[in-house]
Amino acid sequence: MYKVSVTALFLLLSTLGFAQKLYIVNLKCESRNNPLGIESPSPKLSWELKSDQRNVLQTAYRILVADHPDLLQNASGNIWDSKKVTSNASIQVAYLGKKLQPAKTYYWKVMVWDNKGNASTWSKEGTWQMGLPATTDWKGAHWIAYEKLPASNKVILPTSEMKDKYNGNNVLPLIRKSFTIQKPVKKATLFICGLGHFEASLNGNKIGDHFLDPGWTKYNQQALYVPFDVTQHLKQGTNAFGVMLGNGFYYVPPVKGRYRKLKTGFGYPKMICRLVIDYKDGTQDNIVSDASWKTDQSPIVFTSIYGGEDYHATLEQPGWNTSSFNDISWKQVLVVDGPPVLNSQMAEPVKVMETFAPRRINKIQPNIWVYDMGQNASGIPMISVQGKKGDTIRIYPSELLQEDGTPNQRPTGSPYYFEYVLKGNGIETWQPRFTYYGFRYLQVKGGIPKGENNPGNLPVINELKSLHIRNAANRVGTFTSSNELFNRTNFLIDWSVKSNMVSLFTDCPHREKLGWLEQAHLMGNSVQFNYDVANLNKKILSDMMFSQTDSGLIPEIAPEYVKFEWGGNMFRDSPEWGSTSIILPWYMYQWYGDKQVLKDCYPMMQRYISYLQMKAKNHILYQGLGDWYDLGPKPPGVSQLTPMGVTGTAIYYYDLNILSKIARMLGKSNDAAKYDQLAVEVKNAFNNKFFNKETKQYATGNQTANAMAVYMKLVEPRYKNAVVENIVKDIRNRNNSLSAGDIGYRYLLRVLEEEGRSDVIFDMNNRSDVPGYGYQLAKGATALTESWQALPNVSNNHLMLGHLMEWFYSGLAGINQSEQSIGFKEIIINPQVVGDVDYVNSSYQTPFGMVRSEWKKKDSEFSLIVSIPVNTTAVVYLPASAQNKISANNLPLNKLKDGKFLGYKGKKAMVKIGSGNYLFSVSGDYQYAVQQ
Repeated sequence: MYKVSVTALFLLLSTLGFAQKLYIVNLKCESRNNPLGIESPSPKLSWELKSDQRNVLQTAYRILVADHPDLLQNASGNIWDSKKVTSNASIQVAYLGKKLQPAKTYYWKVMVWDNKGNASTWSKEGTWQMGLPATTDWKGAHWIAYEKLPASNKVILPTSEMKDKYNGNNVLPLIRKSFTIQKPVKKATLFICGLGHFEASLNGNKIGDHFLDPGWTKYNQQALYVPFDVTQHLKQGTNAFGVMLGNGFYYVPPVKGRYRKLKTGFGYPKMICRLVIDYKDGTQDNIVSDASWKTDQSPIVFTSIYGGEDYHATLEQPGWNTSSFNDISWKQVLVVDGPPVLNSQMAEPVKVMETFAPRRINKIQPNIWVYDMGQNASGIPMISVQGKKGDTIRIYPSELLQEDGTPNQRPTGSPYYFEYVLKGNGIETWQPRFTYYGFRYLQVKGGIPKGENNPGNLPVINELKSLHIRNAANRVGTFTSSNELFNRTNFLIDWSVKSNMVSLFTDCPHREKLGWLEQAHLMGNSVQFNYDVANLNKKILSDMMFSQTDSGLIPEIAPEYVKFEWGGNMFRDSPEWGSTSIILPWYMYQWYGDKQVLKDCYPMMQRYISYLQMKAKNHILYQGLGDWYDLGPKPPGVSQLTPMGVTGTAIYYYDLNILSKIARMLGKSNDAAKYDQLAVEVKNAFNNKFFNKETKQYATGNQTANAMAVYMKLVEPRYKNAVVENIVKDIRNRNNSLSAGDIGYRYLLRVLEEEGRSDVIFDMNNRSDVPGYGYQLAKGATALTESWQALPNVSNNHLMLGHLMEWFYSGLAGINQSEQSIGFKEIIINPQVVGDVDYVNSSYQTPFGMVRSEWKKKDSEFSLIVSIPVNTTAVVYLPASAQNKISANNLPLNKLKDGKFLGYKGKKAMVKIGSGNYLFSVSGDYQYAVQQ
C-alpha cells in the first residue's frame, strides 16, 4: 500500500487527541471578518467549528452582542443575548436583538454545543460597525466639487455611435479641510465617497491601501461609500484632511489622441464624507463635507479609465494635505448634487496584490525600450526615475508586441499611455492612481534604463515594475495535479479571473472593462472554488437591479454605461446574459446559504421573466448573441454552429425552474405554480422546434445544443442516454476537440462530468494541437485569451472561457455537494480518476470550513485523503468493486467506527462519514474511470 505522507499522518493524528474538543474560529458578519459599514438591520452572523473528534455536529448555540467589549468579558450581551438556541445553524444566523444605531460599533461572541456532549468555550471577540443607511445619518454632509458639469453636457447612457457634445479636458481636483482635536480620541471612522474614484489622506498619510475606490456603479441612481477606521491617523491639535479625485467611469474625458471606448458624463469629480470622532469622555464630533472646504488643481492633468493618466510633478504642492499648508490661494468648493442613493461598499476593495519585475529589457529604437514583465495581468506601472525638471517619460502598455517589437494596442484600445513629467528633485517614484490596463509589456520613451549608455543625458530609469491590481477577495481554493498541462491551464484561467475581478467581473482589463453578465454565472462556480466572492456577487446583483429597465430587461452589461447598436439590439438583449439576474442569486444561496439575497432579488427576477415571456415567439427566444465565440469556420463572434433560439430558450427554461423553487421557498406557491406551468409550455415548444426524434439530436446536433438540452433537463428521460452518446460521438468524430463557445462549453463539461464521462473531458483538454487551453499555452499565452485560437487581433486576457477550472475541483478532485445541500453542509467527494493523472491535491474553504481531497494512484493501488469540516457530513465515492480490498484509516472498511458503508453504485464504493480527517485505500484491480 501507499506510504502515508507526513502531512497525512499529522492530519490523522490530529483527530486522535491533544487539541481542544470543540472550539470556534473565523467569526464573520455579513460574510466578512470585523466589517465596517454594515447597513442590514439584521446582520447575518457565521462561525466555523474545530474539534479533535470525528463526526461532530453542532446542536445548539448562544450569541452575545454588546456595545462595549467589557460587557462581553463578563458574558453579558446588553444588545442581544440569544440564550441557548437548539439549532445546527452556524452560517447566516440572523441578528435578532435591539435596533442597531448608525456608525456604532458592536462586539459579539458565540459558544456552541455538539452531539458529543461537549460545550465550547466562548469564541474570541468579533466586531462589526454599522454604516450610514439613511440620508439623515450623514449629518448634513454635502457633495462638493471643483467644478460642475452643465446639465446639458451630461451623458447618462450613450450609444456606441453617439458623437461628442463638446471637447475638452476637466480639472482633477485636490480638496482639503483643516480641523482641530482637543480631547483624547477613542475611535474615529471616516465614511467617504469620491466620484469617479478617490484617494484620501489624513495629515499627509494615505488612508488605507485601496485602489480605485469606490467600486463603479450606475451613478445616476447609486454610488458606494467606503468606511475606514482612521483612529491612528489623528493627533491632538490641528489636523488636515485631503482628497484627490479621479474620473473613472463617472466621467470619460473627450481628449484627442487618447482611447475612449465610452462617452459617459455623469458629472465632474465630486466627494461627500462624514468623519465621526468618538472621544474617550463619551462625546462625539462630526467633520462633514460642506461649503467651507477648499480646492485646487492636482498634478494629475489627465486621467481616463480608457485613455491612461498624465502626472506633472512640477505642479505638486508639497504638504497640501498637512495642517501646516497655507491654502489661502485655493478657492472654495462648489456644493453640487450627487447620486440619490448611497450604499456601503461591502465587496472587498481593489488593491495592489502582486508585483512583477522585468524579465527582459530590449532596446527597440534609440531612446525606446520595451520591458517584458513576464505576465499578462491587470495593473499599473511603478517607475523610479531621476532626471531634470520638465523631462517627460511616456509608458505604453500592451499584451502583445508587433513584429518590430513595439507594443500592439490595436486589439485592446489605442492609444493608451501613462505620462510622467519630472520635477527634477533626485529620485522620483510614481504610479498612476485612477486608471489601469491589461498588459505584459511596457514600452518606455524618453528615459534610459540604469546602466545603459546615455549620450543624450536622458532621465535614468532606476526601476520599473508592474503592479497587479485586483479585487482583494480571499483565496479559498487550491488545486494541483500530476498533469503539468492541467496545472498550467489552471494557472492560465486563474490569471484571467484575477485580471478581471475588480468591483465587478469585467470582460477584459483594457479595451472595455465592462461587466458583461454571462460570465458571472457561467464562470461563477470556477471563481467561487478559488475566491470568496459572496459580497462581490451581491454587488453585481445590485448593479443589475439598478440597470434593469422599466420594461424588465436586464441588459447584457451592468452597470449599463453604453448601448452598443451594432446588429440592432443583440448586444443589449440576450437571455444568456440577462438570466444572471435569476441564476446568480440561486448559486449564491447554494454556495453561501444566503436566503436574504433571494428575497432581495425576487422582484427583479419576476420582472425579467415577464419580459422574456413577452419577447418569446411561441415560447422560443430568438434574440441575442447565442453561443458567443464558438469554434466555427468563420472568425469568432455571434454563434455559428448553434441556431438562434436554442441557447436563449434553454436558459429561459432553466430560469423558470429556478424561479419556481425560489417562489416556494419564499412561500409564494401561486407564483411557483404559474412558473411551473410556463416551464412545461416552454419545454414542449423547445422539443417540438429543435428535437429530432429520429437522430436523437437537437438543432444542428452540435455540442452546445445537445449539452444544454441535457443539462437544463429539456430532454425526455427516454432519450437522454442517446443524446449524451451523440455528444460524445461528436467530440470523438472531431478528434476529441471542442466546438462549443462562451455559453455552451460550461454546460458541455457539466453534462460530461455528471454522466460519468470525465474521460472525454480529459481527452478534449489534455492536448495542445487544436484550439483550446493547451493551444493557447503553446502560443505563449500567460492568461486565458478571448478566443480558443489565441488570435492576436482580439483580447489576450479574457474571463469567459475558463470553465475547465470548475472541473478541476468538482471532477478531478471530486469536491461537490449534494443537490439538496446548502453551503456545502452535505459534501460529496467523488474524484474522477482519468487518463494519465495519477495525483491530485485540492482544497476548498467552504462556509463551514476546509474540505480537502488528495488522491494518488499507482499500479493497482489507490489512496484518498479527505478532510471534512465540523458540522457537516460527506459521502465519499471510491473507485472500487466488491472484489477490491478497501480500508479506512488503516482499518478494514467494516471496522470504520466513524462512517457507514453504503454499498456500490456503478463502479464506485460509497462511504458516509462525518467531520474529521480520513485516509481511504483501495487495492486490487479497479476502474480508474467510470467509462473507458
